[in-house]
Amino acid sequence: MITDRTRLAYVTAAAVGAGTAVFFIWWWWNHKQKYQLPTKWRKVGELSDLVIYPVKSLGPIRCTTMECTKLGLQIGWLCDRTLMVIDMNGHFVTARQMPKMVLVSPSVSGSIITLNAPGMMSLTIDLMNICKESFRTAVWGQAVPACDCGEEAARWLSRFLLQEDVGFRLVYYPLNKPVREIREKNRIFPLLENNDTGAYHDATSYNLINKRSIMDLCSRLEEPVTTSNFRPNFVVKGANAYEEHNWDWIKIGDIVFRNVKPCTRCIFTTIDPETGVKNPKVEPLKTLKSYRQIMDPEIRPYTGDAPVMGIHLALRGPNGTIRLGDPVYVDVSKEEETSIKSPP
Repeated sequence: MITDRTRLAYVTAAAVGAGTAVFFIWWWWNHKQKYQLPTKWRKVGELSDLVIYPVKSLGPIRCTTMECTKLGLQIGWLCDRTLMVIDMNGHFVTARQMPKMVLVSPSVSGSIITLNAPGMMSLTIDLMNICKESFRTAVWGQAVPACDCGEEAARWLSRFLLQEDVGFRLVYYPLNKPVREIREKNRIFPLLENNDTGAYHDATSYNLINKRSIMDLCSRLEEPVTTSNFRPNFVVKGANAYEEHNWDWIKIGDIVFRNVKPCTRCIFTTIDPETGVKNPKVEPLKTLKSYRQIMDPEIRPYTGDAPVMGIHLALRGPNGTIRLGDPVYVDVSKEEETSIKSPP
């Protein structure tokens, strides 16, 4: 005979089981919705520039074809921002503190990266030959693995940037996937995932700029700037100014991305990429702040008065090849579909 206590235990177990089932159904539905790839797309422009920055804060490499991976654009052995300069305390160094860093021009061939800078002999590093013993450094206070690139690279960078034989070292990211969690200040953006954080990136593995947005900014400046001031991976031409901030799903060629976060801008934008000198009038940052700030009361505590230009993307499909001139598409929303089917 079943006692009241036994009956209560059965009822409790059934309730817990039902609750668990409801939770997993809810989780599965939300997960499916979050990754439900669009079935309809509309063209908004085409890819007019394709850029990789193998070393964080150093110069760019432009190519006509690159591979898209979870770590970012890949050329040879290197993905975007998989090398980084650190100081003797293990802190990462950027052009925010050392504007001359943008004058160092990299080139990549297979596992070999070559650095050139004004007044310096070329430095060549074969990443196959660097010490594979890793240690921990940090990007914005978050621990990341690193392998040291050796004494020659350290001396070369220190001489160019500090006019000293010691002071800086070059490190290499030894993994093929991101390991950092989302930064606390970025958790307000729900589409971001830990797998989007890249190697030594500030926020995500991919950044996109709209050429007409930069043109509109330039119309407000005394001295124009270029897309290079904003260091994007992708430049899109043909889209209306600032419409990129309303895009959700984005497809470049056959590669699918998601707009996961607006890109807030800092003092880095004031560095002339050709001279390595900061703009004395703090432009274009000052002008951007006058009309491109996030005013949403829920988000602003996390972004402050940093203005927005461009968007952070996350890879949401398989790896693949992307090419200069590829068409750029965005998803057709249900509202757009309805308006197309039922014109006013």
